[in-house]
Amino acid sequence: MKHEHPELKERKIIQLIVDDRYKFLRHAVLLLGSLAIIYNTNPVLQYSGTYRYFKLFCVYGALITMCYINMNVLVPRFFFKGWYISYLALLVLLVLVFMVLMFVLLNMFSSYAQLPANLYAPANKMGFYEGTILLTPIILVTTMIKLFQRWMRDNERITELRNITLTMELNELRNQINPHFLFNMLNGIRALMRSDPEKADIVIMKLSEFLRYQLYENNEEKTLLRSEINFLSNFLDLEKIRRDNLSVSIENHTAASALNRIFLPPNLFTTFVENAIKHSVNISGAESYIRISTTVSDDKLYFQCVNSTDPGYIPSDEKNSGLGLANIKRRLELLYGDNCNLEITSSENEYNVKLTIPL
Repeated sequence: MKHEHPELKERKIIQLIVDDRYKFLRHAVLLLGSLAIIYNTNPVLQYSGTYRYFKLFCVYGALITMCYINMNVLVPRFFFKGWYISYLALLVLLVLVFMVLMFVLLNMFSSYAQLPANLYAPANKMGFYEGTILLTPIILVTTMIKLFQRWMRDNERITELRNITLTMELNELRNQINPHFLFNMLNGIRALMRSDPEKADIVIMKLSEFLRYQLYENNEEKTLLRSEINFLSNFLDLEKIRRDNLSVSIENHTAASALNRIFLPPNLFTTFVENAIKHSVNISGAESYIRISTTVSDDKLYFQCVNSTDPGYIPSDEKNSGLGLANIKRRLELLYGDNCNLEITSSENEYNVKLTIPL
């Protein structure tokens, strides 16, 4: 007889608690398990006849309702947001309200059925204090389940985020050592050294800053917003050397002091700028443009990247152009969940990206 490995058993139990595939099974276990436990408790078994089943209905209905209100309202809106005192106060208040309702219903049923007073009198012996002490820990079990579910899902998100980040870092490393990019930059600098030495010095400085950011700050978990903006500026300035008739503008509507206080994950905007560079080429030689703007307001960062497009131009790697965009979308989802907003619109002559993230 084969014995299942203990780790496999633990994994199945964790999947049963966390996985959405077993949602209905979890609810069935909660409903049936609670019914079985309440039915076999002394406060229910000590009565007989219709009063026992009516009390079972009241206690079971109240407990299940409180559990679901706790899991779907109190826990996500108060406990998960760190309002622990408010959560406990509301939980105790919830228990007290339902206890009052149970006592009222039981007394009304006893009066309506004209039951002897000695039959249901013991129900009133348990005061609000004892009932609260008994029911609150039972409901807190569902809080522990929701907390465990969130902890497991957060771990899965962190693991997936690390994997995607590693993939993006490997892609960035491949771009960093791309000799074609450096070859074009060095050729441009050599030409400038003859025609405009002062401009060549500026280009060398920007190239140095560009490579420093790629090699060092790109590997940090967080980077300054100022560094990110400077990187994009250097990136576009270097691209202008390679292309004629390219107009570039970067507008920042944030106070200079705030730029040195705001941190964000590196390379959130690089993919959008790379796509803008790639698709802004005009095959007729007409002027093309890339416009970037950043704004910080109400603890949110608003990023916009607009570039001109030429319907007749198709990049050589068009088949793989969507991979970077898919990666950054997934990365944003893992980093911010539903708290960020990405809007991408395109027309015949323009491509527009709007990104809003919380700070």
